[in-house]
Amino acid sequence: MLELQYLIFTVIVLALIFDFINGFHDTANAIATSVSTRAIHPSHAIIMAAVLNFAGAMYSTGVAKTIGADIVSSAQMVDEKIIIAAITGAIIWNIATWWFAVPSSSSHALVGGIIGAVLVSVGSSGLNFVGIGKIVVSLIASPVVAIGTGCLVMLLLFRIFGEMSPSVINDKFRKMQLVSAATMAFSHGSNDAQKSMGIMTLALLSGGYIDVFEVPFYVKILAATAMACGTAIGGWRIIKTIGGKIFKLEPISGFAADLNSSIVIFSATLLHLPVSTTHVVSGSIMGVGTAKRVNAVRWGVAQQMVLAWVLTIPCTAVMGALAYHGVMMIFP
Repeated sequence: MLELQYLIFTVIVLALIFDFINGFHDTANAIATSVSTRAIHPSHAIIMAAVLNFAGAMYSTGVAKTIGADIVSSAQMVDEKIIIAAITGAIIWNIATWWFAVPSSSSHALVGGIIGAVLVSVGSSGLNFVGIGKIVVSLIASPVVAIGTGCLVMLLLFRIFGEMSPSVINDKFRKMQLVSAATMAFSHGSNDAQKSMGIMTLALLSGGYIDVFEVPFYVKILAATAMACGTAIGGWRIIKTIGGKIFKLEPISGFAADLNSSIVIFSATLLHLPVSTTHVVSGSIMGVGTAKRVNAVRWGVAQQMVLAWVLTIPCTAVMGALAYHGVMMIFP
């Protein structure tokens, strides 16, 4: 019993670390465009993002239920050692991609870590392939949708404001970016923080501390606080990549990218689907840049990011599998 309590405590700590890392890893998603266009001072942008990430994280628990209940076939087949290994693999990947300034998906990393740890421990029977398929489709489709809708939003803005002088447009949309960045931060919290909520709730359920998969209020508070604290630290390495290396943003294009991203992400939250905010924001920027002209987008940088996206799930699956062997050595 004492070992079980210790294992569940370890799961919760690791889940909060994952949330904290997710916060500073994905801070760029909410504020990179507004910072790069100088619509808001970086320190003010981070404070705003931290507060609204917390508010968004408290919004609902639908995505948490998808993560916690749809990847594994049964909570009874997944113990705390498997969950510890899964989170460890995801954390290692997030830190590595952050260090090399590569925008990567915390969602993909977590899903991959769970898949690898479950496969090496209980085999394929422990996985819910229908649920995994739904999650993978949402993760793949969301950036594609973001590219298309981002292009449409930018073309619409060009049509409406195309007759104005560039200086007037820049001044107007630099102020409007404060609103779009705020909505982006809220939507980020509403989707991303729920992933660790799902993991913690799964651990509590498998350990017998709760009877049904319902996210306790204290779990919501812990996850929201961890993400907000991580956001407050900032993620300057990835901000540079998101904010300037894909496409040279102007206030109107930054507004369009943020607005489009927040709509796509929040729509996914309402549908209880986990998406990668990194992928959605990057896709939105690519779509916005394409609306200006196709060669305005630095497709070489985009290709590197896509490669990281493709590799994330298989790489973190391997990391989750290796981490499970390490956990079994510590807790035989």
